[in-house]
Amino acid sequence: MDKKSNRFFTFGALGIVVAFLVVAKFVTDQDSVQQSFWALIPPLIAIGLALITKEVYSALFMGILTGALLYSGYDFEGTVNHIFRDGIISVLSDSYNVGILCFLVILGAMVQLMNRSGGSAAFGRWASSHIKTRAGAQLATIAFGCLIFIDDYFNCLTVGSVMRPVTDKHKVSRAKLAYLIDATAAPICIIAPISSWAAAVSGFVEGENGMKLFLQTIPYNFYAILTIAMMVFLVIFKVDYGPMRKHELNAIENNDLYTTSERPFDSAETENEKKDGHILNMLVPIASLIVCCVIGMIYSGGFFSGETFIDAFAGSDASVGLVLGSFAALVITIVFYMIGNVLPFNDCMDSLPEGFKQMISPILILTFAWSLKAMTDSLGAKEYVAGVVQGSAANFLGFLPFIIFLFAIGLSFASGTSWGTFGILIPIVVACFENTDHTMMIIAMSACMAGAVCGDHCSPISDTTIMSSAGAQCVHLNHVSTQLPYALTAATVSAITYLVAGLTKNVFISLFAGLGLMVLTLYVLQKMTGKEKE
Repeated sequence: MDKKSNRFFTFGALGIVVAFLVVAKFVTDQDSVQQSFWALIPPLIAIGLALITKEVYSALFMGILTGALLYSGYDFEGTVNHIFRDGIISVLSDSYNVGILCFLVILGAMVQLMNRSGGSAAFGRWASSHIKTRAGAQLATIAFGCLIFIDDYFNCLTVGSVMRPVTDKHKVSRAKLAYLIDATAAPICIIAPISSWAAAVSGFVEGENGMKLFLQTIPYNFYAILTIAMMVFLVIFKVDYGPMRKHELNAIENNDLYTTSERPFDSAETENEKKDGHILNMLVPIASLIVCCVIGMIYSGGFFSGETFIDAFAGSDASVGLVLGSFAALVITIVFYMIGNVLPFNDCMDSLPEGFKQMISPILILTFAWSLKAMTDSLGAKEYVAGVVQGSAANFLGFLPFIIFLFAIGLSFASGTSWGTFGILIPIVVACFENTDHTMMIIAMSACMAGAVCGDHCSPISDTTIMSSAGAQCVHLNHVSTQLPYALTAATVSAITYLVAGLTKNVFISLFAGLGLMVLTLYVLQKMTGKEKE
């Protein structure tokens, strides 16, 4: 699309939104928008504008503005106060959110340190001598992503910083790298017993052993399992389709990893880079990061106060644990570099603001995404969706896993949060089946978690989607547009699999059917796209 056409679509989309808001002023009031479909309008506007205009900041702000207008009844003072006092300032005052932002900044600084020390380049040289093919580079990325199962935020940024030199060497587009990171972040965390996600899910189940239920849901989490399988199939059989195919072919034929004109990270890795770095300059910081973050997580859960390892993870505060762990790793890295004469103290300190600069874009997007969620919460989106799901559960009990999966996708897509979706739907599922059908309760809980992860993958306002883009140093909307067809493919197969599971209540039959359908789907897509690249 040329600039003139893009400008036309941008102004056209904004005009439609403005016209819609004018109409909404006369058909709504402060009471009528509460706990109604109107509560989902702000995120839908933000997502629609982002996909049409290819500009995420203004799209998110228009969603925030829409929510504030509806909440305040179009009162000017009330709208401004709701945007800033109840939205932006409120989310930036939340200790958990501040912790995540601090973690992002520290990770950005560590990436800069590893780049300046030459560690990233040295790892790329080492990996290129051991990983000979594009498929090998992608499979190594998947494997490393599966090993970092502690937390999805940690996964996104760590896997990106480690594998980026390797995938760049083998001409894997940044969009494909971002997909591989995103598809091994939440999916692996949602089926890993020792992770911040397991702790969150177990905490949403009252009156039950949450961790025990979580373990029982793992084999029924079809979206996570099928997504991981799908990645492996895509790489081995060299299948790419949709916008991703254009990015991959462009990377192979033109050695252009970005494809689109926007390339904000193009020179970030070569600037001030040490040419004779050693691989230990990367391995020591990464190992420190992993060990320290695990210790930080269990510390925040009370492990050193007498809690067991599992209970400490179940009660951990990911925000606090990751900040403490990453800061400790940052100190270890700086000391290691200074003792080994890798970098002088001044160069280490110069890396801190440079790392901050690299994270400005994801920080701004996260802030707006959190503010948008605050708008939907204030309009009663949770209560509206909960009521719809409860009504559906009463009328279509046998199809509840399928229904829950679709509702979870919609809610997670609109809100950009998986954990918020868990908090809304899991208690409803448990209440429906707690004393009637334990197996169906487990399947429905898995459907809730799977749908939440799927919606999170598809949504441009999702925090993990944003951080996957940051980890891969990929233009955010390029990641969103290229990942969407892949996520929808896995979602379609998973939805059918949940229909089978609801009817058979047998995990082996369901999983076999899902894997078979996934292989068939990818085979058809391969034939449709013609002869694949070598």
